[in-house]
Amino acid sequence: MLDDFMVRAALAGIGVAIAAAPLGCFVVWRRMAYFGDATAHAAILGVALSLAFSMSIFIGTMAVALLMALTVSVLSGRGYAMDTLLGVLAHSALAFGLVAVSFISGVRIDLMAYLFGDILAVSRGDLAVIWGGAALVVALVGWRWSALLTSTLNEDLAHASGIDPKREQLVLTLALAITVAVAIKVVGVLLIAAMLIIPAAAARPLSRTPEGMAIAAGVIGTLAAVTGLRAAYVFDTPAGPSIVCVAALIFLASSMIKSFKPAR
Repeated sequence: MLDDFMVRAALAGIGVAIAAAPLGCFVVWRRMAYFGDATAHAAILGVALSLAFSMSIFIGTMAVALLMALTVSVLSGRGYAMDTLLGVLAHSALAFGLVAVSFISGVRIDLMAYLFGDILAVSRGDLAVIWGGAALVVALVGWRWSALLTSTLNEDLAHASGIDPKREQLVLTLALAITVAVAIKVVGVLLIAAMLIIPAAAARPLSRTPEGMAIAAGVIGTLAAVTGLRAAYVFDTPAGPSIVCVAALIFLASSMIKSFKPAR
C-alpha cells in the first residue's frame, strides 16, 4: 500500500494537518502568526547546518526553529516592537540559510523542495518522522491544554491558578519547532505558516468551543491536503501550493458562512 507515492503523500499531508491543527488554534488565539512565520523561515538555516554536519534534517531544522523561537521570546521584552523584531529575524534567518546552502559543496540541494515542499517525494522514513512528530505535538498540546488555554485567556488568571505563562509559552515554542521540522518536507518553509494559520482561522467561525475549533481545524487541514493533492494530480500544479490554495478556499467559504449567520 505504501508503495503508491500518492498514498504516502496523502498520509504525509494528513499527518501535518493533525500536528498543525491544535497548535494553529493557539497561534490564532494569541495572534502569533508572524511568530510562526519567523520560526519556519529559520528552518532553511537548519537544513544548511544539517547538510554541513551530515546529520538528520529533522533534528537540524527542529533545533534551529527552536532556537529562533526562543530568541524571539527573549528579545521581545527588550524594547523592540514585536512585528519589527519578527520581520528582522525571519528574513535574516532565511537569507543566512540560503547563503549557507551556497557554501556547501559536494551535496546536491533542491532549494525549491525545501522552500515549497516536495510532498510527492515523501518516503516511508519521512512518513515515520511526520507521524511521530505529529503524535508528539498532539500529546504535548493535549497534556498542557487546560494550562495553555488559561494562560492564553488571561495571564493574571493563569498566575492566580498557579500556572506559569512563560512555561506554557515554552511548550508552544517546542511544539511549533517540531511542527516546522515535520512539515518542511510536505509544504516547505514558505507555506508552513499557511498550514498553521488558515485551517485554524477557517475553523473559528464554525466552532463553539476551543476543543471543537481544534478538531475542526484538523478536519479542514486534512480535507485541504487530500483535495489539494487531487487537484495537483488533475491540473498538474505544484502539490504544496495547491494544498494551501484549497485551505484558502475553505477559509473563504467559512468567512461567507459567518457573514450570513444572523446576529444574536
